[in-house]
Amino acid sequence: MRFTYYGQSCFMVEVAGKKLLFDPFITGNELAKDIDVNSLQADYILASHGHGDHVGDLLTVAKNTNATVICSPEVENWVNGKGYSNTIGMNMGLMKTEFGEVRMVIAGHSSSMPDGTYGGNPAGFVIKTAEGNFYYSGDTCLMLDMQLIPRYFAKLDFALLPIGGHFTMNAEDAVIAAGFIECDKIIGVHFDTFGYIKIDHDAAMQAFKAAGKELILPTIGKTIDI
Repeated sequence: MRFTYYGQSCFMVEVAGKKLLFDPFITGNELAKDIDVNSLQADYILASHGHGDHVGDLLTVAKNTNATVICSPEVENWVNGKGYSNTIGMNMGLMKTEFGEVRMVIAGHSSSMPDGTYGGNPAGFVIKTAEGNFYYSGDTCLMLDMQLIPRYFAKLDFALLPIGGHFTMNAEDAVIAAGFIECDKIIGVHFDTFGYIKIDHDAAMQAFKAAGKELILPTIGKTIDI
């Protein structure tokens, strides 16, 4: 699997011959100013919830690529209302796709669309493929429900957890979450984009190291094999 970070909670995972883009938000992020949103390619776009820092560039990328958008029914209604129809609305449950399985799971957060309309339940995704499995929590607080994740799949190759605090888990919470989901390789997201969620990188890395886990703080625009 190949992973590319585009800032905030926007990232691409290339797996099973498909490009899965999550929570597109680039043009509104000063830290991602060197990323050309019109150059992005995607086969699927997965949206965890409706906040602007997760769907800000969804329509642009979708219309450029004709990607299939996977999201809650409420986010789907908003996307359809903007003139884009290649969508699959789902709720907390399991869906089989050409690249593997997508399980939508609960997140402890809120959700509204950029125009203020209701965005449905916030969510995360557990992705299972022949090449490996991973969990993206979406924006969330620490929840006991995360202990269900290992029951879905025997092993996660990696997980993406927010670590910025204030609106989501901070690094200390994410260490506990990593234990709940039984995953030792964590990619931190939703940090440093603006004042409320700026973090101490060294302290975050040390918190994970002390727990015997690896924290990857991705560089915007960089692609890694994972």
